Amino acid sequence: MKKFLVLVCALFSISILAQSGYKDSNRIGIGGGLTQLNISTNNFTITPETGWIGGFHVRGNFYNNWQMSFGMFFTDINFSVQTKKLVSVVDTNYKLSAVQIYLMPGYVVSQNHFNIEFGPVLQINDKLKIDKEDENNILVDQPTLTAKDITDVTKLNANIYAGINVGITNLRLRLGYQYGLNNFFNNLNNNTKVPALSEKYKGHIGMISGQLTIYL
Repeated sequence: MKKFLVLVCALFSISILAQSGYKDSNRIGIGGGLTQLNISTNNFTITPETGWIGGFHVRGNFYNNWQMSFGMFFTDINFSVQTKKLVSVVDTNYKLSAVQIYLMPGYVVSQNHFNIEFGPVLQINDKLKIDKEDENNILVDQPTLTAKDITDVTKLNANIYAGINVGITNLRLRLGYQYGLNNFFNNLNNNTKVPALSEKYKGHIGMISGQLTIYL
């Protein structure tokens, strides 16, 4: 993982150097904002929660009214699952730390003011984190499972992103939605320590994000 991140940072640095001397629409952006994550699944009752995202990207002219951007973002995204703690039903919060890397085309509707962006995102996931005191809570929808049983999720997610980038030359609002193409819970199907269900564990992430980006 460390070697991979070093390689990505090196590519990003090369991209930054390559922007020197380009016209105004080629810019380096640093941004951050909020996310809301949901997971489409029949296995558990999921409640979306708010998280954060932040990082940097390079946006440059590609062809005519098309631009291309390359970026890397770090995020802590959250959701909760209904569980039983003693005799009470509580929402147990799960936190997912991840790195997102993308190479994305965008169509320029209004130069320096409004872009439409869409394309693939590679998401590298850590294990889900929960409070230690909640680890042995029983999942309401799957009484044979505890809250800690479902923390080992798929490490690589392939997402598809669509959104807009709107504002002025040096300050933009980026609004977008990502959908996970592969099975977020697939690791649970291959983990012999996790009790099997009559149906497979299956889920696809859906994430809304809003960021303020400062372009240098």
